[in-house]
Amino acid sequence: MSVWRAISAAAFLATAPALLAGEIPPDARRSGYSFMGPDTRAMQDDDTSNPGMLFVLDGEALWTKKTGSADKACADCHGDARGSMKGVAARYPAFDKALARPVTLDQRINLCRSNHQQAPALPYESRDLLALSAFVAHQSRGITITAGDDPQLKPFVEQGRDLFMQREGQLNLACTNCHHDNFNNRLAGAPITQGQPTGYPLYRLEWQTLGSLERRLRSCMTGVRAQAYDFGAPELVALELYLMSRAHGLPMETPAVRP
Repeated sequence: MSVWRAISAAAFLATAPALLAGEIPPDARRSGYSFMGPDTRAMQDDDTSNPGMLFVLDGEALWTKKTGSADKACADCHGDARGSMKGVAARYPAFDKALARPVTLDQRINLCRSNHQQAPALPYESRDLLALSAFVAHQSRGITITAGDDPQLKPFVEQGRDLFMQREGQLNLACTNCHHDNFNNRLAGAPITQGQPTGYPLYRLEWQTLGSLERRLRSCMTGVRAQAYDFGAPELVALELYLMSRAHGLPMETPAVRP
């Protein structure tokens, strides 16, 4: 976001009337897909046109590729992903008993690499990690999101909600100011959505590549002139968990396409 876009955002949100107070009712929650124009929808709907599918295909190849000193592939433990991974991404972030905290799908992939393949962790936003995450999440396309159902996750969901409602940065804005109070409006020509994370990792035309929800959250933080959390920070995991629990009941779309 440029300086002028940031200034216009602050001015818009300071003067725009609040459309909703507090949480969006479950029956009023909408995927970002519903805010997109016909061209963007068509790109997402057609797997031969959706650029995110190139990452899914790369992830499928990585799924069966042996790696690490254990010389094992994901498929050696999990078999055919079309069955074993169906519905998995719809419940992430999930609680990890050994770590006593939630982990994202990206973190779970890296934990499997470290613990079972004896392979180095893949860097955040690297093509291989995005590809594996997209391939796994793609197996849940059409399945409703259930993240946050585990009672052990309750304090982390609440932490994420507090962060979502918390004003920050030089513009003194919170996530809720856009995605609760002003969805259906437009900002710098782009639609303001409810921020439902139904299609991550997704392909953003602005990025010209696939990206994670953490990348999007960090971008928003930078846009309001706040210090973005590091990738994998507990705060980002809590935010992702809250957002996924907030999208409860909406279908997975990975890989989605957005402006």
